[in-house]
Amino acid sequence: MKRFLLITLTLTGIMLGTECLAQGQPGLYEATYSSNFKMGKAAHAAKILEIWKDWDDNQLDRHDYFADTLTMMFADGAIMKGKKENLEAAKKYRGGLSKVVSTVHAWLPISSVDRNEDMVCIWGQELNTMADGKEETRDLHEVWWFNKDGKVSMVRQWTAKFGK
Repeated sequence: MKRFLLITLTLTGIMLGTECLAQGQPGLYEATYSSNFKMGKAAHAAKILEIWKDWDDNQLDRHDYFADTLTMMFADGAIMKGKKENLEAAKKYRGGLSKVVSTVHAWLPISSVDRNEDMVCIWGQELNTMADGKEETRDLHEVWWFNKDGKVSMVRQWTAKFGK
């Protein structure tokens, strides 16, 4: 009986805690995008991991996961629109690197309940080797949005330099 009561109280606490997380603390801040999320599609996360691997391998044409209307917002504040424009710029930038090695710390596929949009959050680190042999490490946080066809429609990126 004690075990049943403990399990019931634990599950009740988890459910209440999840409800509080979904609703947030009323009155403190209002989310401008959403504060109501659920777990997203694992298949979307797999696509993002493949895109990261394509970047490392300098094989940006290996997969066709981008929507024609792709918008990318970079950490420096630059915004680029269009699949063709983004791929051309990515190939040019990646072509200037002799090697890229990414480490993925975590990823999370999520879905905004109130907006009915799917996305993947990913955190990692990128070690870039320039053509002259100089190395640069940067830590990344990215959010990748998907359209209804399962194509990446938007990416927003943040970077930091925490070191190796």
